[in-house]
Amino acid sequence: MNIHEYQAKGVLREFGVPVPNGVAVLTADEAEAAAAKIPGPVWVVKSQIHAGGRGKGKFKEAEAGEKGGVRVVKSAADAAENAKLILGKTLVTIQTGPAGKQVNRVYIEEGSEIEKEFYLSALVDRATSRVAFVVSTEGGMDIEEVAHSTPEKIHTFAVDPATGVMPHHGRTVAEALGLSGDLAKQAGSLVAKLYAAFTAKDMAMLEINPLVVTKGGELKCLDAKISFDSNSLYRHPEILALRDETEEDEKEIEASKYDLAYIALDGTIGCMVNGAGLAMATLDIIKLYGESPANFLDVGGGATEEKVTAAFKIITADPQVKGILVNIFGGIMKCDVIARGVLAAVKAVGLQVPLVVRLEGTNVEEGKKIIRESGLNVIPADDLDDAAQKIVKAVKEGV
Repeated sequence: MNIHEYQAKGVLREFGVPVPNGVAVLTADEAEAAAAKIPGPVWVVKSQIHAGGRGKGKFKEAEAGEKGGVRVVKSAADAAENAKLILGKTLVTIQTGPAGKQVNRVYIEEGSEIEKEFYLSALVDRATSRVAFVVSTEGGMDIEEVAHSTPEKIHTFAVDPATGVMPHHGRTVAEALGLSGDLAKQAGSLVAKLYAAFTAKDMAMLEINPLVVTKGGELKCLDAKISFDSNSLYRHPEILALRDETEEDEKEIEASKYDLAYIALDGTIGCMVNGAGLAMATLDIIKLYGESPANFLDVGGGATEEKVTAAFKIITADPQVKGILVNIFGGIMKCDVIARGVLAAVKAVGLQVPLVVRLEGTNVEEGKKIIRESGLNVIPADDLDDAAQKIVKAVKEGV
């Protein structure tokens, strides 16, 4: 689960992490009032969407102006004017895709006199099963570009969970960023606080870009992006309360209600599969035969008929879907359950596009019989390769 920048800074502030003061607002009047309360003489008006690259982004609407989604202003009136221009407009960044995201709130923040900019992040390193830190002197830039162009400027290290952050971790960061004296001490303290926040809140990723040194000699987190492990949210109702459903795909929200693993994609073939590995293989083979998947959807190993019905409804609700591929390898999941779920969903929403079903495994013959005797216009498939070819052909021919 992702949260907004202002929410991320609120979480970090609980752990003593140095962040600028700011207020999230929904209207231009609130923006002016917020700027009047925050010490100047410079303020920053920041668009709040779940995407990076806001400063370099562009608004679809001309009246929003040529400036990006992050703007420096020098009066409370300017803060109000820029908030008015931004709110309700669609911001397109490198991470939103061409559709962009609508800005529903802005963050009014105190300005900072910046001496240097750095990059710092923490994430779960699956290879070592530890929290790893990534630091670079190239703050304010896309870390992917830094990794591609100047990989020697990126430094990483992992923290042993048995010891937590130790003094040498702070020294590693200070050395990588060229910090000494009091700034080196601040770096050590910052790493310890960020690690504490990361582990206490079950974060999946924490990115500070940029981490700055102010002209007053302070390390400060000028931006913050946090995503949380969704599987841990039952332990953190205070984090779950920060969820902004307006930033999420409606189909993904609906899928979460049934504990379905669903991710919307931009293709034409809807997929319903059990098992993440099989789902990925299904997506790959659809691409292999010349079409693109409209979604990743894993109904899981123990899905009920209700879940399968919900999954089918979610797929058919996508107007981009021109065909559907159901690919089930029954182990714990029984093929007859899938078959009955598909029939129930078709009866509820109708079937307007080609449907290819491949069943294999537990109760496969019963499942095939249910579909065969349903009277539905379903295209049967013998294996995954056969299923992919048939659904791609049906979509291309408009069957």
